[in-house]
Amino acid sequence: MKTLSLALLPVLAITLVGCSKPEPAPEPIRAVKLITVGDSTVAARQEYAGEVRARVESRLGFRVGGKLVQRPADVGQRVQAGQLLAQLDASDLGLASQAAQAQVSAAQTQRDLAAADLKRFTELKAQGFISQAELDRRQAALDAAEASLRQARAQGAVQGNQAGYARLLADAAGVVVAVDAEVGQVVAAGTPVLRLARDGARDVVFAVPEDRLASVRPGTPAQVRLWAAGPAGGAAAPLTGTVREVAASADPLTRTYQAKLALPAGVDVPLGATAYVSLAGEATGGPAIHLPTSALVRASGPEGATAVWVFDPATSTVQPRTVQLGGADGHQMLVASGLQAGEEVVAAGTHVLAPGQKVTRFVAPVAN
Repeated sequence: MKTLSLALLPVLAITLVGCSKPEPAPEPIRAVKLITVGDSTVAARQEYAGEVRARVESRLGFRVGGKLVQRPADVGQRVQAGQLLAQLDASDLGLASQAAQAQVSAAQTQRDLAAADLKRFTELKAQGFISQAELDRRQAALDAAEASLRQARAQGAVQGNQAGYARLLADAAGVVVAVDAEVGQVVAAGTPVLRLARDGARDVVFAVPEDRLASVRPGTPAQVRLWAAGPAGGAAAPLTGTVREVAASADPLTRTYQAKLALPAGVDVPLGATAYVSLAGEATGGPAIHLPTSALVRASGPEGATAVWVFDPATSTVQPRTVQLGGADGHQMLVASGLQAGEEVVAAGTHVLAPGQKVTRFVAPVAN
């Protein structure tokens, strides 16, 4: 039995060798494209997004109160000076004007009567039938009647004007940019009914954060880039403007300061157009490391972290390294920290690499 067991040992050994897993094939040495990072100068200019507005925007309202019965002007409509914008029910105002005219007629009658009395008493005084004191009383009565007549005429003119105030007319040519009242609404005197952007000078209104307020002063030159297309369909040509006004206090909600930049005279820019303002003297520059987006991968550490594969020429291996990005410059990303000038980084083939993997430098074939 013992002899049989010894005879089976070679067979068992061969069987075990045949059933064992084969050793994995060695990891292939991949060729990767490497770039040497270095400091380069990046120029940045602070831009503020703004909106084109008219230099003068008037909130127009009636000088008397009443019920709005007509509003022919709509948002976006261009109007001329003297054009009817809205109208109130003028029935009560017309009646008040008629009553004022009746007061004028009554005062006129009293004045005529006082003048006739004075003339008659003047003749009696000349004949010696009355005293001078009686004549003076008649003269005083005439003076009071003339004063009452002037007062009545003034009140009649006021009532006549108020009847005319029931029609809201454009005081200048422009564009209606907002409507605050509708037909059937009862408005008080002075309540804004619509807002009119007058033709003429244009401003770019933009918000300035508190930390940039020191560089924004009235008279500061700036360059304006319009988002709208130019007349030929391409990008609009940049404009040169000047800061005209800066708010004295911050907005309570946004905590920013409103600034107004005057555009050159005669420039035809649509109201409400988006404009980007670059102030003179705010351009900054400094060294930075640029990397293509193909060199960036998601880091295995904190959520949202970014890493690159750094090549070690001594061992021909790559290791991941987390970097801090500092924004974009065109089609490349700026690296704020994590790399030093002179290091080599994998620029292509990053998705198939592993920590410590050996790689070779990719060499582009030379065309014959």
